[in-house]
Amino acid sequence: MTGNRIQTDTELKMDVLAELRYEPSVRITDIGVLVKDGAVTLNGYATNYCEKCDAVSAAKRVAGVRAIADDIEVKLPDSIRRTDGEIAAAAANQIDWSTTIPRNAVEVTVSEGQITLEGEVEWWYQKDAAENAVQYLAGVTGVTNAITIKPKRAPGDIETALKSAFARNALLDAKTIRVEASANKVLLRGTVRNYFEREEAERVAWAAPGVFSVENQLKVEWPWRRAE
Repeated sequence: MTGNRIQTDTELKMDVLAELRYEPSVRITDIGVLVKDGAVTLNGYATNYCEKCDAVSAAKRVAGVRAIADDIEVKLPDSIRRTDGEIAAAAANQIDWSTTIPRNAVEVTVSEGQITLEGEVEWWYQKDAAENAVQYLAGVTGVTNAITIKPKRAPGDIETALKSAFARNALLDAKTIRVEASANKVLLRGTVRNYFEREEAERVAWAAPGVFSVENQLKVEWPWRRAE
């Protein structure tokens, strides 16, 4: 797409559908796409929670997407249905076997296939690893990650450290991102070109020593997108 190209909602919808078709883990025949002013709504059905997540990730990769509403419902086939007890046991084992997640730091509860993770860890990547460890299990219909982060290291100059990290990152335009840090909390403001950059900026913010809260207010502004 060139800098002079005007992209309509119809064209954006076609791009999202094309990316969904390109994602081998997604059954495009069961998923619908609606687009209004660059905001994408995904609806329909997925046969497992992982497929639902992959469909959302595929939409995030498309240039021009400003926001995403995930209305996809997970409908499990009988072949992968599991009881809540079986899912809970499998999830606990996955977490126990992980070398990334501190032992006994995460508790698992399951209700109607929905996993809830609770507990306390030192770093965001550990919280993220716990969610990744359980979302691919058979029978899972959703994951709620309620793990809290409590750093053991005292915060340094977080704002300066983050600005330097953004400047080093080849995927981000540091000039468009504003950082506000207070104690252990970080607020991100400004604009990014796509969802991938938005998530990358948040990942970088969470990686700063001492951070236990990140509020991501970055707006996705694709410079060549126009509504119909």
